[in-house]
Amino acid sequence: METPEIRPERQKPPRPPRRRGRTTLLIAGAAVLGVVTGVVTGYAVQFDREPTPLPPLSQPDLRDAKTVPAGPGTTAQSVNVNRRVKTDGDLRKLLLKKPKGAKAVKSSLSEGWTSLVQYADGYDKPDRMFKEMVNDDSRRIAMTSWEERFEVFVTVNLIQFRDDDVLAAREWGMDQQGYMGMEEHAGNRGEPIPGSGNGRVYVYDKPIRHAGYEPLYQARVIAQRGDVVMEIWYVNNTRKVSAKAVMSLAKQQLERL
Repeated sequence: METPEIRPERQKPPRPPRRRGRTTLLIAGAAVLGVVTGVVTGYAVQFDREPTPLPPLSQPDLRDAKTVPAGPGTTAQSVNVNRRVKTDGDLRKLLLKKPKGAKAVKSSLSEGWTSLVQYADGYDKPDRMFKEMVNDDSRRIAMTSWEERFEVFVTVNLIQFRDDDVLAAREWGMDQQGYMGMEEHAGNRGEPIPGSGNGRVYVYDKPIRHAGYEPLYQARVIAQRGDVVMEIWYVNNTRKVSAKAVMSLAKQQLERL
């Protein structure tokens, strides 16, 4: 749809300037000339004078700041130049490593990357989620999954947005958190992750139940850091999820970002 043209409001015609007499103009011209002459004379006097030394600093022991030499790994995209250099690189390297004794879950991932279609397919309404993420200008998704003792299943997603025109990552993360308190989801407001600013851990009040299957207890972590939304799904098929264990994973993943 073509954007309608925005027309400025019609302004009132400017009031005609008042006519000034010749005497007034002569006085004004003389005043301006006097100011200009004084400024020029002042510069001339200052030019011929010796420079006046500045008073000493109030901190006599103040040392000159020394430039820190560049390290061997410093590039044009250093952290000082680009604060997002860490997430502009290989996003997969920022994913949590599976714990000792855990087993990687085989999936259709392409070496740690997942497509937007694959990601959206994990939701109840994949078509709606796909459209939302396209509209939010999602950039890429890094993912890792593991299981422990055939009991605990963990999936970590790092969802990166372009954030060119709007803070899409922040808005998308807030939208996801917005419905977690509903009964059909976590059913609670979650626990804040210390030091994260906006991250929260949600342990679901009720397990997922399906006929013929054991109940599944789950938790979800949602946090945003820069242009990346960190998401962790934690599922236990035998007992209620440990909020302490999920919080520990959330802190570790945030540190890597």
